[in-house]
Order: sequence, then structure tokens, then C-alpha cells
Amino acid sequence: MSTFNGKVVVAGHLCLDIFPDMNHLPPGQLMKLLQPGHLILTGEAVMCTGGPVSNTGLSLHRLGIPVYLIARIGNDPFGWIVRKLVEQYGEHLAQGLMVDPHSSTSYSIILSAPEVDRIFLHSPGANDLFGVENLDESCLREACLFHFGYPPIMKRMFQNDGEECIKIFQKVKSFGVTTSLDMALPDPQSEGGRADWRKILERLLPFVDIFLPSFEEILFMLHRQEWEKFYQSAPSGNILCLATPERMSALGDELIQLGARIVLIKMGDQGIYLRTSGGWLPESFGRARPAPLDEWQNRELRGACFQVKVVGTTGAGDATIAGFLSAFLRGYSPVDALNIALAVGASNVEAEDALSGIQEWQATLSRLQSDWKRRDLLHSLDQWVPLMDGVWENKK
Repeated sequence: MSTFNGKVVVAGHLCLDIFPDMNHLPPGQLMKLLQPGHLILTGEAVMCTGGPVSNTGLSLHRLGIPVYLIARIGNDPFGWIVRKLVEQYGEHLAQGLMVDPHSSTSYSIILSAPEVDRIFLHSPGANDLFGVENLDESCLREACLFHFGYPPIMKRMFQNDGEECIKIFQKVKSFGVTTSLDMALPDPQSEGGRADWRKILERLLPFVDIFLPSFEEILFMLHRQEWEKFYQSAPSGNILCLATPERMSALGDELIQLGARIVLIKMGDQGIYLRTSGGWLPESFGRARPAPLDEWQNRELRGACFQVKVVGTTGAGDATIAGFLSAFLRGYSPVDALNIALAVGASNVEAEDALSGIQEWQATLSRLQSDWKRRDLLHSLDQWVPLMDGVWENKK
């Protein structure tokens, strides 16, 4: 492995997350209380930054990776709060936050009560206007990796079959930078939810080196009818019951065929799935290309989550991505990168917010060396080869 001396540009969606304290509610009561004219008493509200620019970017920063954040905010009280919250991690980290005097700052009100999955009330605000003109070319000249997050909830990114998003990734690749892309699950009835995501990904993924969606996101985008059928038959069920080893392999192959070189699919409490392509040349991957290259080609891995006491799941996927990218950039093997990703994701859920659970790099590695137990999987991996406790490889 190597010492990382480059810079990562993290761009895309940024918002203010507002968490009213609802822990006093009786288990399962939130949905019954969401009725017109009904007053719901809450406790104090916690405010923190959200979205991948914050969650992944600041997690990378805490893990010792130099980052430059690029996002749009409004000239309003929420925007002032976002800037102050980011500056708490380092004043330089807010340099790339561009103020749009004609837009509002994006925010989310997150309703999290006992025994109920979170409910999000979200306003995209200035994120909808993000475009290729917002890229900082001087940073791209210095960067080895560009990570972009949440195009499904940023209007210009999915309009015209993703034309603006494709321009962004084409421009970044022209600077010799490795590209990384995270997704989000849009409201199915919204403009982003009705976009033709298969067509967008067919056009976009040839410019994406590392693609990091969740299982539900990619099932929604590539197999919408199956996604809808599941929720019609089991609206409160766990969609990860569909994530059989055979289905994950099929999705991995499909995404590799669409153009991505490295695919990491987040699977909630079922861990992560890693699939890599073969035959790509080092120079085509950009400055963050792995070495030795053959160790990263034609791999299919699965890792189970570590056991922790879950306090909150906000930003867990973003933290997992930060862990994976941190290990990848430092020259770790695919197996080690997968385990570090799972460790950072597990640390995240031990806190209510997206960042306070993230430990520094050496503390993360030390915890991995302990006797850390794994969670059980829903589906058996009997046909896969166990590499260590909680990690398997499909050597088909």
C-alpha cells in the first residue's frame, strides 16, 4: 500500500438536515400522528449538514484524505448555517461553497421516531441549478479523484437524459482525473423519479470509473417494474430480500457492461457487494488508478456488516463510500478496501448524525484488528469462496 498525497474533489448535493427529537414517541406512533390538524410535540432540533458533499466529503477529511468541496447554497439563513457547520471542520473546507443569491439553500426535515423508518421532507433549492460551470478547473488539475453525489435529486443532472451530468464527467475525465459516482433514490412521482434512468446510465457510466449505488437505487433505475411490483405486494417489507447472490451477480455484470469499471453496491444491514471489470488500461482510469492493477480486475466480492449498536443510519451509505475511497486511494487491496468501507459504515451508525461516529484513520484500522463480529446474511453464499470471516468471493 502507499501513502496518499493527492486531493479529492467532492461535488454535488449539499443541504441542511434538521432533526426534531421524536424519541419520546411511543413505538410505531409516528405514522398515526401524521394527520391533518394534529399537533405533534417534539424535543430540541439538531441541525447538521447533509448530502454527499458533507457526508462523504467530511468523512474523507476525518479519515485523513485532503478534500475540496464544491456545492451551491443560497444567501439565506440556512446557507449561513451550512457554511458555519462546514467551517467547524476547517475554514478552508467551505471555500468551494458557491452562494447563489437567487436560490434558497437546500434543506431536509428528517422525522425519525422509534420503530419507524425515517421520513424525509426535502427541498432541493440551489442544488437544482448545479452545472458544469460550477467546476473549479484549478482543483481538477490537482485532483486525482472526483466524487459526485445524488444526481437523481438535482434537476439539471437528470433533465435532457442527463446531458449536464454527462458534460461534468466528460470534462473531469479530460483532466485525467478518476471519477466516482453516488446515487440517491428520488420520489418515484417526482421529475427525477420519472426520468429514464436506464438511458441516462447508458450514456453516463462509460465516463464513471467507480460507481457506488445502493441496491434499491439501482433496482429502481434499471428494473423499475420489479421495484414497483415489490412495493405493491409488500409496501412495508425489506427489499433486500430480493438481493440474492444470483441477482447481485446479474446486476454487477449489467453495470460493468454499461461501462463502469468498479461497482460497489450498498446493501444496508446486508453489507456491500463489489464487482470489477477486466481489461481496462491504467491510463484510461485516471490518476487514482490502483496498483497492482491486476489485483483489482475481474473480482466479485461480498462483505457482511460488522455488529454494532445502531443509533442512527443517517449518512451510512455516504460513510461507507468514504471508507472505500480512503482505502482505495491509499493502495489497499479490494478485500481490505471492502472491509474498511464496512468498518467506517458501522462506525457511522453508532451516532445519530452522519459524522460524529466516524473515527480517524488509524483508529479505524485498529478496530478492524480486533475481534469484531459480523452480522448474519439473509441469503446463503454457499457457492462462494470464503476469504475470511464475513468476506466471500465468487470465483465463477
